[in-house]
Amino acid sequence: MTYAITQTCCNDATCVAVCPVNCIHPTPDEPDFGTTEMLYIDPRSCIDCGACADACPVDAIFPVDRLTGKLRAYEAINAAHFTDREPAPAAASPTFHSWGEPRFDRSLPSDFAPIRVAVVGTGPAGMYAAEDLLLHTNAEVTLIDRLPVAGGLVRYGVAPDHPSTKGAGDGFARFHTHPRARLRLGVEIGRDVSAEELAAHHDAVIYAVGAPSDRRLGIPGEDLPGSVPASALVSWYNAHPETGPAAVMPAAAERVVVVGNGNVALDVARILVTDPEGLAATDIADHALAALRASRVREVVLLGRRGPEHAAYTTSELLALTDLPGVDLVVDDHDPRVGAAVDAAAPGGKAALLRGVARETVDWSRGPAEGRRRIVLRFHSSPVEALGGERVEAVRVTGAGAAGGAGGDGVDLAAGLLVRAVGYRGVRVPGLPFDETTGTVPHTGGRVEGMPGTYVVGWIKRGPSGGIGANRACAAETVGGLLADAVAGTLPRPTGSAKDFERLARKRSRTLVDARGLAAIDRTERARGAEAGRPRVKLATVPELVAAARGAGRWRRRAG
Repeated sequence: MTYAITQTCCNDATCVAVCPVNCIHPTPDEPDFGTTEMLYIDPRSCIDCGACADACPVDAIFPVDRLTGKLRAYEAINAAHFTDREPAPAAASPTFHSWGEPRFDRSLPSDFAPIRVAVVGTGPAGMYAAEDLLLHTNAEVTLIDRLPVAGGLVRYGVAPDHPSTKGAGDGFARFHTHPRARLRLGVEIGRDVSAEELAAHHDAVIYAVGAPSDRRLGIPGEDLPGSVPASALVSWYNAHPETGPAAVMPAAAERVVVVGNGNVALDVARILVTDPEGLAATDIADHALAALRASRVREVVLLGRRGPEHAAYTTSELLALTDLPGVDLVVDDHDPRVGAAVDAAAPGGKAALLRGVARETVDWSRGPAEGRRRIVLRFHSSPVEALGGERVEAVRVTGAGAAGGAGGDGVDLAAGLLVRAVGYRGVRVPGLPFDETTGTVPHTGGRVEGMPGTYVVGWIKRGPSGGIGANRACAAETVGGLLADAVAGTLPRPTGSAKDFERLARKRSRTLVDARGLAAIDRTERARGAEAGRPRVKLATVPELVAAARGAGRWRRRAG
């Protein structure tokens, strides 16, 4: 019996490192490692040892005989990756790798002096960097976040109905209490502490601040009420403390138009049409759950500028849409290129995934049909204008409607909510250089240009590409450069101590939370969840988070 990797694969390659027979590919040393959607297990060489399943941080690996429902497709998906590929060379023993030449990418001298490193951002990129430093060096690490709680993208970016993916946060959390780690949450660089002050108290600083802004559509009406960036909606249903309960109001909308067809767009569509009772067992924000229970949304339209063969979503995320209880998936057949691409697609291609999905030339002059909810994929169509008086009432898009046939001049889609899911963008960090074109900090291999001792990792380094696991290799490159600079003696020497920085942070920030406070927040949220039959009920405002950090019992009495 072999194993298979499934939907929630995070690509961080932990499984590759523990596989005794080299049956998981692509490996970090192979050219397509950074471009494949997920990793795959070769059924021809898997020996059923289960080491990969034990090591997987997101519980994505199962024996194929335990795959049920939509996960059954992953037996074939894993096997298809190795079609027409030669299996890895066999070793003399069935339980050992065929090892290549030994490699020593890093070499630290035996008398390497401890260094003090600040990591700004506690999402996956920052935590992979911290993990590398804490496990492989004697460095002291200060973990800093502008929010009074850790987690970043794992806490506030992963959809609540993906609990396995959120499980990656448990692996990162073990470093919050590492004896050489210090948490300084609720401290914003540029507001509470300057970049110069941070650098003065550390040998090196790694910025892992992500890409918190959104790309704009550049169309008339984009700023009407009822037009929101995807990041706002994602933050709204994940209880981000900077996104209030009223930031998104889906209740009045029967149809929602989502511009984009990447994984975030699919997440948004799925959450908006999923039965709220199915979300009630997740950590979705209380205010979002209440709003979705009252929502009138029956249809979500996903606009894709190009054809189905070029869709940006991953295979796994599309498969998740095909098996939603009570939700139909439909392809708008308004353009002949759509059906042609699906029919001609080779097995395993993006368009081939839609071969069993219903096609319909939708009549957009009518509202959503009564009864079941549905998601409509409309390819070869872009937004032209958001229409409405006091708020969005319709979205004008390119391509024909049912009345005009293919090649028409456009059609108006009546909609009460427009979600812009066309990509994220980094923002300037005060005190650091910034490339306005790419939305990143200029760097060379993670070293910030013109600022010795300052480094970047994650989306602020490479742009908004790659999921959670992609940050492991990204962090390894940055940390490798930092350690090389430390060995070479080119890091600036700090003028302040760790204790000096703690005093400075506590003086400047009224919302500072340390490791004990973070543990108190976690206990409070889990206790609230246990009362409601949920994994946790998130605290949704900064005052609530800080109050819990400073005394969960007192906060609970005041809240009650």
